[in-house]
Amino acid sequence: MKILIVTQYYPPEFAVIQSTLAQQLSERGHEVRVLTGFPSYPHGKLYAGFKQSWHHTESHGRVLIRRVPLIINHSQNSLARIANYLSFALSTLLASGFARNVDVVYVYATQMTAAIAPHFWRRTLRIPFVLHVQDLWPESITDSSLIKSSVLGRVMSAILAPFLSAVYKQSSAVIPIAPTMRDLLADRGVDEKKLHTVYNWAEDSDDLTTATRVIRPTGGVCVTYAGNLGDLQDLETVLEAARLVLDLVGFRLVLVGTGVAERSLRQQAAEKSLTNVEFRGRVPPKEMNLIYAESDFQLVTLKDIPIFRGTIPSKFQGSLARGVAIIATVAGDVTAIVQDEGVGLTAPPENPVALADAFRAAYFMPDKARAELGRRGRALYLRSMSAQAGVDAIETILTEAASEITK
Repeated sequence: MKILIVTQYYPPEFAVIQSTLAQQLSERGHEVRVLTGFPSYPHGKLYAGFKQSWHHTESHGRVLIRRVPLIINHSQNSLARIANYLSFALSTLLASGFARNVDVVYVYATQMTAAIAPHFWRRTLRIPFVLHVQDLWPESITDSSLIKSSVLGRVMSAILAPFLSAVYKQSSAVIPIAPTMRDLLADRGVDEKKLHTVYNWAEDSDDLTTATRVIRPTGGVCVTYAGNLGDLQDLETVLEAARLVLDLVGFRLVLVGTGVAERSLRQQAAEKSLTNVEFRGRVPPKEMNLIYAESDFQLVTLKDIPIFRGTIPSKFQGSLARGVAIIATVAGDVTAIVQDEGVGLTAPPENPVALADAFRAAYFMPDKARAELGRRGRALYLRSMSAQAGVDAIETILTEAASEITK
């Protein structure tokens, strides 16, 4: 097949799913193209070595990549962020020639605006497209700090609703990343025959499936949060829970990453005198194995918002793949998986007392029991969430979508 991947983000940005999918599909004999933006995430600055232009192409192995200009912004200014999303959509439309003669388009939908051009191509060029939904809209926009008032949120929902309905209707298939997300999409009118749940996979998962565990340092316990320090990650609750366990000698909470809430979180930690909290900032992806190696538990958190019950943050798979036990405060699918599969501890979201209790349980857990949680997690990952399983499923979905036009 000739496959076009449309994604606003692609390496050197953190883009595990898109890049793994492109490389593995090309290795299986498909002709793969990628239409993406110039790299600027997460800092909102163009990466060194890049200059925006209309004629930039590059190759990663057998994968041909075209980058299109966009308005670069990752601030909390709602108009600037919307301009960022829409500028990529417009540039993608203007690069329609890159989509000609492809059999199917795969859309990596963190922002649903990435589907604007594929939706247009479906109508004009008769190219089928498949949506891989990472975040549910409109709530991912209206419930974030980008929207400052409930009135504006309702206006945005009203504007987005007909667009989202049209995109789902025109799509050949929709891939939710969790069972509850599938149910929510079905409730919103998406044809159940189009819905195919595929779990995300972890970075470097091919290597991890044959990796041996690294022996962790002894003494106390290290709980790590590695990811976006944003306003929806419920990290204020995490810091308050850390305050409640200041009496635990050797308890360490390590926060890895950057984001819009980082400054506020550092200030809160200073005001609370949290001597058990350490901020590491952004860590290069190649160094993340060292972070996992020193972690006894990985923290997976989100605020208590209904759409998050169908969200599985990528750090969840990354931790399972490396055999690191989980402490989860994400209601819905994540909590259900952790409890049903016995891969860690859980607490309700936005509940610092309950999370502090989980921290204490982790602290006093025997090493053998902790290692068993990690072993089960790794087995779960290899069984259900590996890159091979995910790419196999998506390849089948794309093949079926491509066959629509020839039927």
